[in-house]
Amino acid sequence: MWENSNVTEFILLGLTQDPLSQKMVFLIFLIFYVGTVVGNTLVIVTIESSRTLGSPMYYFLFYLSFADSCYSTSTAPKLIVDALSAKKLISYSECMTQIFALHLFGCMEIFVLILMAVDRYVAICKPLHYPRIMRRQVCLILIILAWIGSFMHSIAQVILALRLPFCGPNLIDHYCCDLQPLFKIACTDTYLLNLLLVTNSGAICLVSLTILTITYIVILHSLRNHSAEGRKKALSNCTSHIIVVILFFGPCIFIYTHPQNTFPWTRW
Repeated sequence: MWENSNVTEFILLGLTQDPLSQKMVFLIFLIFYVGTVVGNTLVIVTIESSRTLGSPMYYFLFYLSFADSCYSTSTAPKLIVDALSAKKLISYSECMTQIFALHLFGCMEIFVLILMAVDRYVAICKPLHYPRIMRRQVCLILIILAWIGSFMHSIAQVILALRLPFCGPNLIDHYCCDLQPLFKIACTDTYLLNLLLVTNSGAICLVSLTILTITYIVILHSLRNHSAEGRKKALSNCTSHIIVVILFFGPCIFIYTHPQNTFPWTRW
């Protein structure tokens, strides 16, 4: 399985090569990263320490905040440090670890977003059955299944990466290690591997977005039978979630749902 033989480290080209722009990248991403981690930490601490925030919605929000912090940490610190570094190196093992973490916590966020949508569906469309359906034991099982699914997905990505042979070129035209940038420097035809990537990551993005879309369509349709106050409360709970879904799945679908036919060894 370990196909790599010549490359022990990669050079990340980052977002820009301009020194002034790199300083801007450092400042902007440092602010956003610190804000993300601090914000998510506050959410986690508040939910964990408050007895009034014990509903399934906050239970899932706890894991969403945790996964989001870990997802950001898998790439942002390296990007921030590299913005001020002359040579942006990452070892082969660190690259594989970054791919694993990136897909583990990214996939976990997707699954938690689905669970939160299901929770809102049950709360709005099946209010009388909500305490029985969304009891704590069920929520725990759902979170465990989400972690298992995320782990299996990330392992599949690492297996694909480990099978890539590298014959010398080690310049990654990206700010982090991921399969698409690695495909471009692998000395083999990666078309079939791209199809596997689309089948795995692309399918997860599309199927998950479809499930979320159908869920919220059903929720919005059911709000016709609620009072004006009930509709306002339900919409306030769902609006922020819908915005997060749109912002998260836009780049995800763009990156992972179209295969690229690459023959990189012909360019070197």
